[in-house]
Amino acid sequence: MLLFAFAAAACAQQFPVTVGDALQRAAIPPESVGIYVQEVGSQPPMLAVNAAQPFNPASTMKLVTSNAALEILGPTFTWKTRAFALGKLRGDVLHGDLYIKGGGDPKLILENFWLFLRRIRSKGIREIRGNLILDRSAFESVPYDPSQFDGDPSKTYNVGPDALLLNYKAVGFRFTPDAPGHAVQVASDPPMASFPITPPRLTGGECGDWRTRLQPVIDAAGARFTGNYPAACGEKTWYVHPYQMTHTQYFGLVFRKLWAETGGTLTGEVRDGAVPANAAPVADWDSAPLAEIIRDINKYSNNVMARQLLLTLAASVTKTPANTVHGAAVVRTWMSGKGIDAPEMSIENGSGLSRTERISAVSLGRMLAAAYAAPTMPEFIASLPLVAYDGTMRSRLVNQTVAGKAHIKTGTLNEVRNVAGYVLAASGRRYVVVCLINHLNADKAYEAQDALLQWVYENG
Repeated sequence: MLLFAFAAAACAQQFPVTVGDALQRAAIPPESVGIYVQEVGSQPPMLAVNAAQPFNPASTMKLVTSNAALEILGPTFTWKTRAFALGKLRGDVLHGDLYIKGGGDPKLILENFWLFLRRIRSKGIREIRGNLILDRSAFESVPYDPSQFDGDPSKTYNVGPDALLLNYKAVGFRFTPDAPGHAVQVASDPPMASFPITPPRLTGGECGDWRTRLQPVIDAAGARFTGNYPAACGEKTWYVHPYQMTHTQYFGLVFRKLWAETGGTLTGEVRDGAVPANAAPVADWDSAPLAEIIRDINKYSNNVMARQLLLTLAASVTKTPANTVHGAAVVRTWMSGKGIDAPEMSIENGSGLSRTERISAVSLGRMLAAAYAAPTMPEFIASLPLVAYDGTMRSRLVNQTVAGKAHIKTGTLNEVRNVAGYVLAASGRRYVVVCLINHLNADKAYEAQDALLQWVYENG
C-alpha cells in the first residue's frame, strides 16, 4: 500500500493531473508508462516521461512500417500480379502451363482476383491442358508457425505472409439454422471447388460460445464441423484461417472455382514453381496504390497486410527474395537516415503482433515529427484513425472537444495499451503524441490515454 502511494505521488509529479489520477485509479505505476509530446516543428518536448525506455509498441509499430514504405516506395507504388503461359494456344485451348507470379500484393481480394481471371480469359484462354504454376519467389520461403503468437492458428490475424497472398487466406463460414429441416445450412466465402462442408448438428439451448462448440476440422479436403450449433444463435458468420491447408492449396481451390465460373477448365495440378524465361506474358493486375493500402493497415490495424508491407520493403530495396531480417534492416537504415538512431528498436514482423518488438516513445515521437515535415505527410496522416469518427478510435472521446481533432493509431495486446499520432490543439498548433503502457493492468489504461489526448488539445 505504501509502495503504491509512493508511485502515485511520483505519478502526480510527472503527469498532467487528469492523466496521473487516471493512472492511479488503474493501479498503473509511472515506470510502466512512456510519454512523448512535442509540437511539430519545435525541438523541446512539451512532455516527456520515460521517453527513452523501450516498450512493446503493439500495433503502433505499423506507423513505422507504413511511414517507411510511403517515403521509400512512394504513395503511388503498386504491387503487380502477373500471368504467363508456356505452351501452344490452339483456339481457346492452352496446351501447356499457366503461371501466376505474385509480387506480394497485400489486398488481392476476391473481387480483384476475379477481374484478373477475366483478363486472362479475354486473351483467348479457356481450357488449360496443363498445370497452374504459382511463382511466389518474391518472398523467401521460410517455415511459419501460425500458432506461435497466441496458440490459436485459426485466427485470421495469424495468417503468414505470402508473395501470392489471396483474399488474406481467410474463409468466412455462414451458419444458418433450418429448424423445420432440423439442420444447419453452411456456406463458405470464398466459394471453393471440390470443397465439401459437413455441417454441425442443430441443437437447442443458449447460443453461448458457439464457435468452440462447432469443433471444426478445415483442410484441403473440406470443412467438417463435428460439433453442434444452437438454433438460438440465428445466422452467424465466422471468419477463420484454414491453417491446415497451405497457401498453394487455398489458392488452387479458389482458382478452380472462379476459373470454372468464367467458363474455363483446368485439367492439371496446382503447384509451386518459377516462371521460365521463355514464358509469354498473358495479363497483369495492379493493386491499389500504397496510399490506399496503408489506410487499411493503420485505420483497421490489419496485421496480415503490415507483414506483407515489411517484406515488400525488403524485396524492393535489396532486389532479392524478401525476409523479415532484411525488412527490419531497411527500416532501421531509413530511420537512421532521418537522424533517428533508435538503438532500442526491435522489429520482428513490422505489424506489432509480436512479443519481442520494441521502440521508445521518443523514437516513435521523433519519427512522427519527421513524417509531418515529409512530402508524404497528407497521405500518412490520412491513414490514421480520426478520433471519435473511424477506425479503431471511432468509439473513443466521442463527447470530448478533441473529437475530430486528432489522428491516432492504437496498439493493443495483452498487458499492452498504446496510442500514437497527432493532435490539433485548440490553439491551432499541432502536436505529436505518444503514450506507451506495458503493464498487467494495461487493459484499464484507456481513461488515462484519452485524458492525455484531451489535455494536449486543451493545453497545447
